[in-house]
Amino acid sequence: MALQIVVCLVLGYIVGSFSTGYIMGLMNHVDIREMGSGNAGTTNAFRTLGKKAGVITLVGDMLKAILVVLLVRFVIYKDIDYVKLLELICGFGCVLGHNFPVWLKFHGGKGIAVTAGVFIAIDPWILPVGLPLFAILVLTTKYVSVGSLAVLTLFPIWNAIRFTAEPYYAWIVIVSCMYTVMAFIQHRQNIKRLMNGTENKIGHKKHDEVSA
Repeated sequence: MALQIVVCLVLGYIVGSFSTGYIMGLMNHVDIREMGSGNAGTTNAFRTLGKKAGVITLVGDMLKAILVVLLVRFVIYKDIDYVKLLELICGFGCVLGHNFPVWLKFHGGKGIAVTAGVFIAIDPWILPVGLPLFAILVLTTKYVSVGSLAVLTLFPIWNAIRFTAEPYYAWIVIVSCMYTVMAFIQHRQNIKRLMNGTENKIGHKKHDEVSA
């Protein structure tokens, strides 16, 4: 299994390091990492490049995660009974590639759109729960970071309930928790600002940085 894990992590990382936000910035003759929050993610693309670029960034970042996870499930390891675990590992590699792309000197995004893509590929039934939860929290608090972190907290709980019959169940839960931990690490500055009451709200004047 060690070789399979390495293959999934490397494959996920390579695909994840394709930065849609950065490319959209280049198409607009700017480096998105030098604008807004400095992250090459969806929220920063919306805020600094506009709605069209934001939507393209969102779709591109989600699609790369969906495609690489489905590639593992239906092509590379389709006959392995613990493929669900390998899908999660590959998806996590994709998040790592997005957050820390080597070709951008490890300066990428925060991985929320990519993780959403992994959610959809792993188990699309999370959408009727996760999407309303995200929308309600963002609309009521006006904080994108609150909605994002809430859904990321839901992910390991959801998988712990849904995949009890899967081989290596404990590892599925552990890897799922790694997504949550990564999200909180990447949003540590947002969390500090939330605690200080200085986090940026949707539709409000920006402070110095936003969630991406």
